[in-house]
Amino acid sequence: MNILSLVLWLPALGALLLLLVPRGADELARRVALGVALLTFLASLALPLGYAPAEAAGTRLTPDLQFVEELAWLPTWGISYSIALDGISLWLVMLTTFLTPVVVLSTWDSVHKEVRNFQILLLLLTTAMLGVFVAQDLLLFYIFWEFTLIPMTFLIGIWGGANRIYAARKFFLYTFAGSVLMLLAIIGIYVLHRQAVAVSDPAFVGTMNFSRIISDLRTGTFSLDTGVERLLFGAFFLAFAIKVPLWPFHTWLPDAHVEAPTAGSVVLAGVLLKLGGYGMIRYCVTLFPEASRWAAPAIAILAVIGIVYGAIVAFAQTDMKKLVAYSSVSHMGFIVLGIFALNMEGISGAVLQMVSHGLSTGALFLIVGVLYERKHTRELDAYGGLWKTMPVYAGFTLLVALSSAGLPGLNGFIGEFTIMQGAFLAPDLGWPFLGFAVLGVILAAVYLLKMFRGVFMGELDAANAELPDLSRRELATIAILCVPIVLIGLYPAFMFAPMQMSVGEVLDGFALLVAAGR
Repeated sequence: MNILSLVLWLPALGALLLLLVPRGADELARRVALGVALLTFLASLALPLGYAPAEAAGTRLTPDLQFVEELAWLPTWGISYSIALDGISLWLVMLTTFLTPVVVLSTWDSVHKEVRNFQILLLLLTTAMLGVFVAQDLLLFYIFWEFTLIPMTFLIGIWGGANRIYAARKFFLYTFAGSVLMLLAIIGIYVLHRQAVAVSDPAFVGTMNFSRIISDLRTGTFSLDTGVERLLFGAFFLAFAIKVPLWPFHTWLPDAHVEAPTAGSVVLAGVLLKLGGYGMIRYCVTLFPEASRWAAPAIAILAVIGIVYGAIVAFAQTDMKKLVAYSSVSHMGFIVLGIFALNMEGISGAVLQMVSHGLSTGALFLIVGVLYERKHTRELDAYGGLWKTMPVYAGFTLLVALSSAGLPGLNGFIGEFTIMQGAFLAPDLGWPFLGFAVLGVILAAVYLLKMFRGVFMGELDAANAELPDLSRRELATIAILCVPIVLIGLYPAFMFAPMQMSVGEVLDGFALLVAAGR
């Protein structure tokens, strides 16, 4: 088995292995899941170590892919098991494999019922998310995309809070509705591409291979009318906008985050939301360049509304988990703004910010979960002065909060700065969008420091005087996430280097197709 398939399917194989674990053997189930997650992460290290960024070679007609694996699946319709990596998907795959063992480790303190089934669903969800990032066949991509809904819905609906059924139903219906439109668009691309190629090759049966479709678009073998392209773009974009989520499609997210167990919130914020941002780069910008250019100003307006709205609503929250949930709406707005700046700075910054947000916000949800497991409340008024009784916990919380606020020297600053640079340089955006983005950064510091002050500053309530500091397991889960938070902030070049050629290839193709009117 090739390395990319091994990384992709190891979590699913681990889920099958867990079926052999007796139902009540909770400790064994956790250990098996943790072992599988660690093996997956260790195997995935071969990907960045073996990734070789290509040299610039002018305008590319096909994507620059590595670790390519292809196997005929439904050859009658030109559908294949086709997976590969490029510099855009590389770090998102690594984010997924890195977070999974951290999430499993956190379940020792937060998941106490049906532990085996929880771990099975978590590992299946990991395979589905990895599949979205590596799939190079449109149907395979869609299958993985849809499959992410099933484990996440059950994780919220079974292990969530008091309103878990409502939150799970809302999450499923919102994301499924957008996905149906995307499926129709995928079928439309398949039919239109087959008809176009069959003119010169009557024996052509069609294909859903992404690289082949892109190549035919860039050589002129296949083209889309302006109206058709915009309709197809809209169907893809709506599915991705709901998943991000972009304002005003965000209303499912706070409910899902608040009701999900801590581990579910970490996965949701850390990786699942990134599927939408990745899809916008991989499919919207690449397949529909003219429509992307046409829609960019309107989408950027929605993005900056989300940045400011999410920050203001986050400031108004008294529930810490809901505050972090609305902060995701704000931070994901930055990512969408960077993508639709449609330049190297914006898209590169968006990819880096997806990774940074996954680390910082995942850590914030773990931090909120620590207090919830001790007092079973997330209300700010229930705390105060905890720096005196939980100093280690307070120190890590301050580091993560400053990271999320974009402090220079930590990971959040690099992505946001690059995105704002991209927005400023974009001919269709410029100063107004940069101004709102800067306001979002300021507001992020306001609501995060408000949360920190409410929990750790002031007088220590007698009811909290005996709260224990971080256990060794809690310390490990949070400290592990803090390592890349600091490393990326101090040396982001190692993150940018692999993605430059891939982002450049997307933009080269974008410029080529826009110039040709295709």
